[in-house]
Formats: sequence, structure tokens, C-alpha cells
Amino acid sequence: MSDVIFLEEREGFVARLTLNRPSARNALSLAMLETVTQAVRRLGADKSVHVIVIAGNGPAFCAGHDLKELTVARAEQDGGHAFFEETMGKCAALMLSIVRCPKPVIAEVQGIASAAGCQLVASCDLAVGAENARFATPGVNIGLFCSTPMVALSRNVGRKAAMRMLLTGDMMSADDARAIGLLSDVAAPSELTNTAMAMAAQIATKSPATLKIGKEAFYQQIEMALPDAYDFASNVMVANMLEPDAEEGIGAFIEKREPVWKSVMGA
Repeated sequence: MSDVIFLEEREGFVARLTLNRPSARNALSLAMLETVTQAVRRLGADKSVHVIVIAGNGPAFCAGHDLKELTVARAEQDGGHAFFEETMGKCAALMLSIVRCPKPVIAEVQGIASAAGCQLVASCDLAVGAENARFATPGVNIGLFCSTPMVALSRNVGRKAAMRMLLTGDMMSADDARAIGLLSDVAAPSELTNTAMAMAAQIATKSPATLKIGKEAFYQQIEMALPDAYDFASNVMVANMLEPDAEEGIGAFIEKREPVWKSVMGA
């Protein structure tokens, strides 16, 4: 293909997906949404992958939806209604594929992450940003409130911090994004990839079965009332204790040796 909209690489147990529309600031066209969603689902089922990193080529991580593509759709007989519905549905599917992926997903953010691009960062389990990265949900400035980015944003940062971003559309620095919980780490631009990949490599040494159990439980319990969450998490802990990797890990700790995970490569 002469126009590859995203790139995929492997480094050990880490899969790296790179949004590759730098001239469009990696805007999420319908094709981009579909392609990345398919990749996340496929890698989620791949036993040779333990962690996924999502990055972007060029000066921006992701500028959000492709407004030019959305504008062209207005010429359709329905004024773009069907295309708008399809685009927002595909966007939601991508974000849900990340949350539901049994593998941890890390965003590696350089430049700007705005609107649905900011939503993508918030949807990932962890996010490392360059010191010069910037974040915004600026839809309010163009008459289009960032309602779908709001879903991920409001589940990752405090309500007033989320509302400030949504109501003002202001750009936020990487340090401020880390302070409110949108970023987990900040790195020098020259060290961004090394930092994100080192984090991914560290997590990839853990038991794949345990990571799957833990990630699924995290997102389920966080929507529950506190007593229900404790009941649910207690049951998860019991099931986890019965897993071969828990038996191996505890035994290795007691015996002061490195564990050999049974779930690596489907073993």
C-alpha cells in the first residue's frame, strides 16, 4: 500500500501500533477507526502479545475526528446523518476495544492529542506523554461539544477538571495532564519512546493470565457500588488464587526464584 494509515511492529511481547496520517495530524478517519479497532481486537487474542503501545507519527498524536471527511458527508441526501452515526459508532467501538482488550494498552503521546485524540489517550490503561505534549477537548470552540470524548475523560479525571477542559476547550500541558490523572508519566521528547517501551516491557514480564484477570476486574468494579465492588473483587481474588500462575508466582516468591508463567505463549 502506498498510503498505510497505521504501522504495526513487534518488540518481544510488546506490539506497537503507530497512527500514520502525519499530514492529517493522525485524524481518525472512518478507515483509521476500523483498522485500528481490528488490530486491537486481533492483538488482544494473540498469545504472543502481552502489551500494546499506541503511538502517532508526525507532529501530533491525534487531532481527533477527520473534520474534512465529516464535512464532505454533509453533501449526502440525509445531510450526513448516516455517516455521522457510523463514525461515532466506530469511534465508540475503538475505545471499547481498548478497554475490553485483555492486554494492557499504553498511549505514547507526542504533540497534540485533542478531541477524540484526547479520548483515545483517556481510553488507554496507561499514558506516557512528552513534556511538550498538549491535550484539549476543544469542540466547544467550533459548536460541537466533545460529548463522546467526555465519556472517557470523565472516567479518568476529576469532574471539575473534566468540565474545565470540556467547557473552555483550553490546551493543557503534559504536567497538568499528569496532575489530573490523564497521563501516568511524562518524559523528555527524546526519551518518550524509550520510556513507553520500557514500561511496556516491564509489564510484559508479568503473568498474562493475571494481567487479563486484573484488567477486566478493574473496569468492572469501578462502575459498582462499594459493597458490590468488594464482593466482586473478593470472588475474583479467589478465582485468581486457583490459577496456575498464582500458584507458581507465590511458590517462586517463597523459594526466592524467578517465576515461570504457565500462561506465557499459551502454555
